[in-house]
Amino acid sequence: MSQSSAPVRVLIADDQELLRESFRVLVNAEPGLEVVGLAEDGDAAVRLAVRERPDVVLMDVRMPGLDGIEATRLIRSHPQAEGVRVLVLTMFDLDSYVFAALRSGASGFLLKDVAPADLVRAIRTVAAGQGLLAPSVTARLIAEFCRQPQATPEVSASLDPLTGREREVLLLVTKGLSNTEIAAELHVSMATVKTYIGRLFDKLGARDRVQLVITGYEHGLVTPSRRSNHM
Repeated sequence: MSQSSAPVRVLIADDQELLRESFRVLVNAEPGLEVVGLAEDGDAAVRLAVRERPDVVLMDVRMPGLDGIEATRLIRSHPQAEGVRVLVLTMFDLDSYVFAALRSGASGFLLKDVAPADLVRAIRTVAAGQGLLAPSVTARLIAEFCRQPQATPEVSASLDPLTGREREVLLLVTKGLSNTEIAAELHVSMATVKTYIGRLFDKLGARDRVQLVITGYEHGLVTPSRRSNHM
């Protein structure tokens, strides 16, 4: 099999056997997706992620022993798991889980009641290097960042390498605009937007779009008076 047609390799970590098997059947039934391991707790998830190096880990939050948040942090920081992305799934729509998951290095956060087709799309999205949040938690995540103190000049100075246009693109990403919407807003082509997004990844050391959003909020690019209707 050529590299271009290689399946997206998925590791499923959940302490409930029924859910692990349900996700396994769902993922394996999709063309281009393949389950390479099942983990019943966080420790097993870390071991399998290091050994199998899947493209995406579907990670439960509440598991015995090592929980999904800490397992995510260990996977994302392990040198032998470089490139492994984590999509956190939970029954609990709680802000603390969202913040902890994203700060631990997760590329996405979804609730377990997500529709099967949406879960499959999420796996493909995360595997492609993009990030996502469940729509039901995005607005509150934005609001919470808006309530936090504005960034200090020292912190905001880390944005100095960005050009004016790159800051503008980062602001629009932080507000939740898609590439298509950014292109329309700035009257540029989609290819140009993708170029700017790539530069932002490189200059800010961001893994994906979710990290760009967090960076934008942490650096005070968006305040309550400048919130967008897109989120």
